[in-house]
Amino acid sequence: MSKIAIIDYGIGNLYSVVKALEHVAGPADRVFTTSNPEVIDTCDRAVFPGQGAAQDCMQALKVHGLEEVVLSAARNKPFLGICMGMQVLMRDSEENQGTGCLALYEGSVKYFGDHVSVGAGTDRYKVPHMGWNAVRQDQAHPLWEGIAPSSYFYFVHSYFVACEDAALVAGTTDYGLPFTSAIAKDNVFAMQCHPEKSAGAGLKLLSNFIRWDGESGCH
Repeated sequence: MSKIAIIDYGIGNLYSVVKALEHVAGPADRVFTTSNPEVIDTCDRAVFPGQGAAQDCMQALKVHGLEEVVLSAARNKPFLGICMGMQVLMRDSEENQGTGCLALYEGSVKYFGDHVSVGAGTDRYKVPHMGWNAVRQDQAHPLWEGIAPSSYFYFVHSYFVACEDAALVAGTTDYGLPFTSAIAKDNVFAMQCHPEKSAGAGLKLLSNFIRWDGESGCH
């Protein structure tokens, strides 16, 4: 039996994450949402989703007293970050005129509109980046098992992660520029896209996460 905690800090609708994990979980696994630090601390694995603005996310974590328990989970158990749950693992974000984040990893979160041509036309890109796009697997990882290289996942975001440590990069996607769409280190795996909305590839990744021991990832 595995207790899988989806960290609820009041940002975003967690229903699709819950239902996708329940779909791939085994009969003895327990999937639940919680904002209780003690429960998160004692779960077997943690999922850290999020959407909206970086500043709102960080403020919500502070209000719910979850900053330290999120960092503890990311250091000690299989941990999956999704969308904003990937971005705030970095040191800071350009969003909201600059927002300090959890600083688990060195790197910044940057605005697409400052780095790609925005608008209509063949060589211009809409912001936010929304829809299906391919994720190249830059490093072997247990969560990629059974997922074809350059499989398509679903994205909705205006900001992207720029890692300072290239060894963190587990997946890359092109949208006017190549950007980091997945990171991995030790027991942490995080994605900019939404695996819970990414059909077969996303469900396979979530299934792999539930069965991952957290000890054979990227280093």
